[in-house]
Amino acid sequence: MNLQIKNLQNKIKLNTRRVRQTMKTVARQLECQDHEISIVFTDDAGIQKLNQTYLGKNKPTNVLSFSLRENDYGDINPQILGDIVISVETAKKDAAKGGLTFAQEIDFLLIHGLLHLLGYNHENTTRAATRKMKKREEELFRLVCNKEID
Repeated sequence: MNLQIKNLQNKIKLNTRRVRQTMKTVARQLECQDHEISIVFTDDAGIQKLNQTYLGKNKPTNVLSFSLRENDYGDINPQILGDIVISVETAKKDAAKGGLTFAQEIDFLLIHGLLHLLGYNHENTTRAATRKMKKREEELFRLVCNKEID
């Protein structure tokens, strides 16, 4: 997997080696090892700007995915899946609330973001599609972290 990682924040230390290992493991399971993904780590202010600009939601969120395989030009370069943007500040808060370590929360958000890039969806869709995504997330999280999602 061709993986580009950019860290635009300096508030929370990241283990980019773990990020690469998680993505390698998950990509193998999802059979997309030969694809390209960009991952950006930012703070709440950075992700809030993106959330407002692209989704019309003026608040921070934990992860956003920007697929390059959707819409009219999605087949121009199908090897490039798109971008995953993660707010490390929100991830840290969510980890504490959810009983996960920060690293496990980052792993979960990477899995979630990659599934979105591959066409999985849980918003504005059927219950079956939502269940399918949740089940796949749980399987991959268990594989990567050897832990159940509560």
